[in-house]
Amino acid sequence: MSRILLATLGSLGDLHPCIAVARALRARGHPAVVAAAPEYREPVEAAGVGFAPVRPSLDALGDRAAVARRLFHPVLGPRRLLREVVLPHLHESFADLDHAAASADLLVSHPLTFTVPIVAERRGLPWVSTVLAPLSLMSRHDPPRLHGGDLLRRAARIGPRARDAAFALARATARHWETPLQSFRQELGLPRTAAPMLFEGQFSPQGTLALFDAPLAAPQADWPPALRVCGAALHDGAAPDAAALPELERFLAAGDPPLVFALGSSAVWFADGFWAAAAQAAHALGRRAVLVTGSGLPRELPPGVRAFDYLPYSAVFPRAAAVVHQCGIGTLAQALRAGRPQLLVPVAFDQPDNAARACRLGVGRELPFRRVDARRLEAALAALLDDPRHAQAAERCAAELRDSDGAGAAADALLEVLARRGAVADVSP
Repeated sequence: MSRILLATLGSLGDLHPCIAVARALRARGHPAVVAAAPEYREPVEAAGVGFAPVRPSLDALGDRAAVARRLFHPVLGPRRLLREVVLPHLHESFADLDHAAASADLLVSHPLTFTVPIVAERRGLPWVSTVLAPLSLMSRHDPPRLHGGDLLRRAARIGPRARDAAFALARATARHWETPLQSFRQELGLPRTAAPMLFEGQFSPQGTLALFDAPLAAPQADWPPALRVCGAALHDGAAPDAAALPELERFLAAGDPPLVFALGSSAVWFADGFWAAAAQAAHALGRRAVLVTGSGLPRELPPGVRAFDYLPYSAVFPRAAAVVHQCGIGTLAQALRAGRPQLLVPVAFDQPDNAARACRLGVGRELPFRRVDARRLEAALAALLDDPRHAQAAERCAAELRDSDGAGAAADALLEVLARRGAVADVSP
């Protein structure tokens, strides 16, 4: 029996895959601990998984709405995330992870847990890296759509030289942003790393697990060695209020399938007029609607529109006429399995790239979050619902993913790494 420590940093979309993999490991007889911000102790332990707090604390970052709005800037967001959240807290993050790893046999990193490789290096432990979305692989052959623009893909269309120059600029920028990480390594007596952590520096020599669904990205020659596409590792969060699901069932039974609007766990903090626009658009189309608002229910809603602060996506997405969402990778995974057409309203980070990939699959259309108003929502939803090809593509994709178990595949892959090192006993599920 081996102890595996899974580290993460970010929103519930970053936390839930860790919980899912940890639960799969536990089902196979191996204790797993999720290392995350202190505020996540309750949902992790409620899922039956061990927890280790790792700074920074979410509360210490400031007002949630203000922080989310600042970090989700379409152009400056990634730099702000590194400079204001990740890099200023390297010392305490390292100390907390090093303490949590004291009895671990294997460490598992997230693209932003920069100190996991350092802890592994100093303790002589194996570690496995994970990526949650195709963007993190930064493939030259399948360039991602980056926040705030499409520089890499546009350069690739010009030709190999332009593409390589654009990637070189992106790497140099990442290297500059990560200067504090190199200084921290020097403090610990460790050599500087050659590769930026936002590029190949994040990938472990022991292997990388891609926790996204295979239809979103075809394998590329420049993906990291020993990468395994496991599929989405799904965890639907805590149970809703006891009255929520019965109320949802009554609403669903009272009429046609509704439009379902959801924005994950981060964009809800600065949704502003999104919910009012959603309700207005649904009403103008003569459609019923469900709003999953994350916090703060709207006070006035037109007939046929209901709002819930939280619902399991797996309970409501399959019952929708169409799903409108921000295209976070976890939300997208649930929507793909629901088999319903999607209107994608990406905000920042990996979401624009995820949306582009979903559109390539034919499952939906895109309307960027910052262009959303009632009129544009109405027009985009009308076009989505009037084109049967989106529903057909969504049904095909759902059928392809029906038997996918990303968490189980990831757990098996981690145990294989330990088995190769002779550090895991054969424990049947």
